[in-house]
Amino acid sequence: MRLQNGQAVRGFNHEYKRHGTITLFAALEVATGLVHTGHYQKRRRREFLDFMNRIMAQSPYQELHVILDNLNIHKPKHDRWLSRHPNVHFHYTSTHSSWLNQIECWFSILWRQALRGLNSNSVRDVFRAIDTFTQVRNENAVPFEWTKQVVHPGNLKHTYSQLCY
Repeated sequence: MRLQNGQAVRGFNHEYKRHGTITLFAALEVATGLVHTGHYQKRRRREFLDFMNRIMAQSPYQELHVILDNLNIHKPKHDRWLSRHPNVHFHYTSTHSSWLNQIECWFSILWRQALRGLNSNSVRDVFRAIDTFTQVRNENAVPFEWTKQVVHPGNLKHTYSQLCY
């Protein structure tokens, strides 16, 4: 069906049924490109700490720097877990700047290569797709190399009135 302006109507039809959601935590080893994942039925502090404990168990005495977004489960008022793990340091990205966190690049690749278009009737299928993708990608893991195209400076606007023209 087309609208009067020629655009197509988009969205899910009345038969679309959601079969559940999952919470996915992922940790990227920046130096190697390896990714560790944990998926959970709920998104609470308890699940986040379970994931962090699994990461810590892999290298309990290593200093660990963790880049996080500002999700409420990452920032409790009194963080007893963090005080018990002095070799773990949490760093937070600024609001609306998740693109600075390299794991977001990995999430984008996961979405494009494994999840987009996935037709599934169960959360287990999604778990399997994530696990398979992660395992295969980790077999040939390489660090992300950020690059940027040449940016050609334009006419910078110095006042608000210049922006209006």
